[in-house]
Amino acid sequence: MDWDDLRVFLAVARAESLTGAGKRLRLDPATVGRRVQRLETALGARLFTKSPQGYGLTETGQRLLGEAETVERGVQGALAEAQEPERVLSGTIRLGAPDGCATYILPQVVAQIVAENPELDVQLVALPRVFNLSKREADMAIAVSPPTAGRLTVQKLAAYRLWLGASETYIAQHGGPSRLSDLPKHRIVGYIPDMIHDRALDYQGELGTERVVLASNSVPVQLAWIRTGAGLGIVHGFALPFAPEVRRILPEAFELTRQFFLIRHADDRRVERLRLFADKLAVGVRREVARLEALVSDGPVSLDRTGDEGDADGIDRYH
Repeated sequence: MDWDDLRVFLAVARAESLTGAGKRLRLDPATVGRRVQRLETALGARLFTKSPQGYGLTETGQRLLGEAETVERGVQGALAEAQEPERVLSGTIRLGAPDGCATYILPQVVAQIVAENPELDVQLVALPRVFNLSKREADMAIAVSPPTAGRLTVQKLAAYRLWLGASETYIAQHGGPSRLSDLPKHRIVGYIPDMIHDRALDYQGELGTERVVLASNSVPVQLAWIRTGAGLGIVHGFALPFAPEVRRILPEAFELTRQFFLIRHADDRRVERLRLFADKLAVGVRREVARLEALVSDGPVSLDRTGDEGDADGIDRYH
C-alpha cells in the first residue's frame, strides 16, 4: 500500500462519492473507482458500501481512515519542512467562515495576504454553518464558538460587537422603540430559529422577542432587509460601515459581544505554510474588525470616515 492509494481512499471517504473525489484529485470517476477496487483487493476487504446517499465507510474503512489521516499529516509535514522558508506561503489554502465574516471582513484581509504572497491561492468558502474539518471541507475554519470535541487547535482571532439597528426609512415610517420592551410592536429581522447552527447566534432570548417576521440563515440577507426598511434587527458592528442607511437603536440599552475563533487540525501545526497563514489571518482579522467598528456612530455610517485601526497584537492560543 502506498501513499497515492491512501490519497484516493481519503478523497472518496471525505467526498462520499467517486465524482466528488475525482474533482479533488483531478481524476475521472471511473479511474477513482478502479483505484478503490485495487486497494480493496490488496487489503482483501471492502472499504466502502454504496447507497443512494453515496459511498459510506465499512468497519474496515473506518479503521483505515484514522491510519490514512496519520500518514497524510506526516506527508504534509515532511513536504512543508522541505520547502524553502521564503516560499513556504504558497499553494492553495481553503478557508471556511460564516457568511457575515466572509462578506464584510475577510475579502480585505485575504486580499492583502495574497498581495504579499504572489504564489498563494486562497479559496474562501462562505457558508452559515459549522465546517467539518475531518472531511477536509477546509484547511481551517472560522467559528463563533470553540469546538468541544476532536483533535483541533483553537486560536482566538477577535471579539466583535452587535447592536440593534434600523434604517432611516424604517424609523421615518414606523418610529423607533424608546425602550427594549417596545420591540414586540416592531417587525423583527433575524435568524430562522431551527437553522441556527451555533448557540452563540441565538440572539432572540437576549433581545426579549419571540417572533421573527423576516428570517434568514444568512447575515447579508438580514442586513439587506434592514437596509431597505423592512424591519429592525441585530446588526454586526463590522458590517455597519457597508450599510450607510442603518443606524444603531438603543445602543446604551442593548449591546452584545461575540468572539471569532480559528479552528485547525491539531497536527497541522507542523505544516509551516498553514501556521504562517493562520498568524497573518489572525493579525489581519483583529485589525480589520477594529478598523470597521471604529467607523460606527449613532447616526448613519460611511466607509469614507476614518478611524483607529486598533492593536493587532495579543493573539491567544489554547487547546
